[in-house]
Amino acid sequence: MLRDQIPAYDEMRRRCPVAFSEYRQWSLFRHEDVVRALEDPVTFSSEVSQYLSVPNGMDPPEHTAFRRIIEPYFGPEAMAAFEPVCRRISVELINELPAQGVTEVISNFAEDFALRIQCAFMGWPESLNEPLRTWTRRNHQATLAADREAMSAVATEFDSYIRDILSERREAGETAPGDLTARLMRERVEGRLLTDAEIVSIVRNWTVGELATIAASVGILMHYMATHPEVQRLLRAQPELLLAANDEILRIHAPLIANRRKTTTAVEIGGRCIEAGAGISLNWASANRDEIVFGDPDEFRLDRDPETNLLYGKGIHDCPGAPLARLELRVLMEELLARTTAIGMVEGEIPLNAAYPASGFLSLMLHIERNV
Repeated sequence: MLRDQIPAYDEMRRRCPVAFSEYRQWSLFRHEDVVRALEDPVTFSSEVSQYLSVPNGMDPPEHTAFRRIIEPYFGPEAMAAFEPVCRRISVELINELPAQGVTEVISNFAEDFALRIQCAFMGWPESLNEPLRTWTRRNHQATLAADREAMSAVATEFDSYIRDILSERREAGETAPGDLTARLMRERVEGRLLTDAEIVSIVRNWTVGELATIAASVGILMHYMATHPEVQRLLRAQPELLLAANDEILRIHAPLIANRRKTTTAVEIGGRCIEAGAGISLNWASANRDEIVFGDPDEFRLDRDPETNLLYGKGIHDCPGAPLARLELRVLMEELLARTTAIGMVEGEIPLNAAYPASGFLSLMLHIERNV
């Protein structure tokens, strides 16, 4: 499974769709079961973390109040204002690729894009890029090892970055930049200002999702173009299809593997009796490939019902940052296809798959021919 997660989850969905392990407790692999959990937040609680998690780790009504604050940051006006910045960063990174030749695109392109785009969106200095890259890798290692002490240290390290930024904004007073971090410091919930702990949690959730998932998504999309030249040709000719195409490719190969829930009462799923207080893992990578819903899960189709695609979740906890992720990936792929003539695999080079809890690739060598 560690060599290639996606086929392993396919097998679990067919053989044991509701499965127990000491590592993740109960895992749900079928689309129907995952949707059931997503649409029933009363039975399947999101309060699973030992740390404050705003709003991901909250249930209504607390979740509702914080979600109302967060959604405007990803609204149409905000996305329209950010698109030129996103396009500029995309063009700069593409122009740094070799004009012709082989490039390792995960560490030398996908991660750089995720880091630069997140810092730009948040209004953070580029000096945070490398610390955040190192932090993301340590966070992955600690999560995979289920090492609570290491996970706590990683969380504390990230929190210190954000608290330093909050201190800088306060010291600057009226001269502080009007970035997202400063805006969050002025937000109110139930008539009071957000606490520093709440701001740090919001920013942590945005950043963890952005850095790991966007980098994985970029690698998955580029790999798919390289291994499916007919899709690459289609999207070069019709870039207006990229929004739907990106969602479909990332349905086939999920950039995010799973999320957690906890049962509030005993429940039966797939013939299994699950006790109250049990941990539940919602396996997006499997649910989005369920043959009952999608037929051949590897078939690339642009006419699917978008409501069935769980790429950005479903229900009250659907990803509020989905508009930003879709914007970033669309713009990057538009510019990449417009500024290259070919993206292909390298003969003899085998991509190195990422292992749980990450997805996509750890290393991916591609041959890229860039316009000059």
